[in-house]
Amino acid sequence: MIPINEAQKQLQQSIAPMSQSLQPIAIAGQTSNTVLLSESDSAYVEETLYLLSVPGMRESIREGMATPIDEDCDRHLDW
Repeated sequence: MIPINEAQKQLQQSIAPMSQSLQPIAIAGQTSNTVLLSESDSAYVEETLYLLSVPGMRESIREGMATPIDEDCDRHLDW
Protein backbone atom coordinates (compact mmCIF):
# COMPACT_ATOMS: atom_id res chain seq x y z
CA MET A 1 0.00 0.00 0.00
CA ILE A 2 1.33 3.40 -0.92
CA PRO A 3 0.22 6.82 0.36
CA ILE A 4 -1.94 8.88 -1.99
CA ASN A 5 0.65 11.64 -2.41
CA GLU A 6 3.22 9.04 -3.51
CA ALA A 7 0.68 7.47 -5.89
CA GLN A 8 0.06 10.88 -7.46
CA LYS A 9 3.78 11.37 -8.07
CA GLN A 10 4.26 7.87 -9.53
CA LEU A 11 0.99 7.37 -11.44
CA GLN A 12 2.41 7.65 -14.95
CA GLN A 13 5.35 5.35 -14.14
CA SER A 14 3.06 2.82 -12.41
CA ILE A 15 0.64 2.18 -15.27
CA ALA A 16 2.80 0.04 -17.59
CA PRO A 17 4.33 -2.20 -14.89
CA MET A 18 0.92 -2.70 -13.27
CA SER A 19 -0.71 -3.83 -16.49
CA GLN A 20 2.16 -6.23 -17.19
CA SER A 21 2.39 -7.72 -13.70
CA LEU A 22 -1.38 -8.02 -13.19
CA GLN A 23 -0.88 -6.74 -9.63
CA PRO A 24 -3.22 -4.05 -8.31
CA ILE A 25 -1.84 -1.04 -6.48
CA ALA A 26 -3.36 -0.32 -3.06
CA ILE A 27 -3.51 3.42 -2.31
CA ALA A 28 -3.98 4.77 1.20
CA GLY A 29 -6.02 7.97 1.34
CA GLN A 30 -6.57 10.21 4.33
CA THR A 31 -10.09 8.92 5.02
CA SER A 32 -10.27 5.70 2.99
CA ASN A 33 -8.26 3.36 0.80
CA THR A 34 -8.68 2.31 -2.83
CA VAL A 35 -7.20 -0.10 -5.34
CA LEU A 36 -5.94 0.80 -8.79
CA LEU A 37 -6.41 -2.00 -11.35
CA SER A 38 -5.29 -2.33 -14.93
CA GLU A 39 -8.05 -2.13 -17.53
CA SER A 40 -7.82 -5.84 -18.31
CA ASP A 41 -7.98 -6.79 -14.61
CA SER A 42 -11.03 -4.59 -14.19
CA ALA A 43 -12.70 -6.34 -17.14
CA TYR A 44 -11.91 -9.75 -15.58
CA VAL A 45 -13.48 -8.68 -12.28
CA GLU A 46 -16.59 -7.32 -14.03
CA GLU A 47 -16.98 -10.51 -16.08
CA THR A 48 -16.59 -12.71 -13.00
CA LEU A 49 -19.16 -10.68 -11.06
CA TYR A 50 -21.57 -10.87 -13.99
CA LEU A 51 -21.16 -14.63 -14.42
CA LEU A 52 -21.63 -15.24 -10.71
CA SER A 53 -24.82 -13.17 -10.77
CA VAL A 54 -26.46 -15.56 -13.27
CA PRO A 55 -28.67 -17.97 -11.30
CA GLY A 56 -27.17 -21.47 -11.29
CA MET A 57 -23.91 -20.42 -12.96
CA ARG A 58 -21.69 -20.99 -9.93
CA GLU A 59 -23.07 -24.51 -9.40
CA SER A 60 -22.77 -25.28 -13.11
CA ILE A 61 -19.13 -24.18 -13.13
CA ARG A 62 -18.35 -26.30 -10.07
CA GLU A 63 -20.13 -29.29 -11.60
CA GLY A 64 -18.31 -28.80 -14.87
CA MET A 65 -14.94 -28.64 -13.15
CA ALA A 66 -15.72 -31.94 -11.40
CA THR A 67 -16.86 -33.68 -14.60
CA PRO A 68 -14.20 -35.75 -16.39
CA ILE A 69 -13.69 -34.57 -19.96
CA ASP A 70 -14.79 -37.89 -21.45
CA GLU A 71 -18.16 -38.00 -19.62
CA ASP A 72 -21.31 -35.89 -19.87
CA CYS A 73 -19.63 -32.91 -21.50
CA ASP A 74 -22.29 -32.48 -24.16
CA ARG A 75 -25.39 -32.38 -21.97
CA HIS A 76 -27.78 -29.44 -21.94
CA LEU A 77 -27.14 -26.77 -19.29
CA ASP A 78 -30.01 -25.65 -17.07
CA TRP A 79 -29.05 -22.01 -16.75
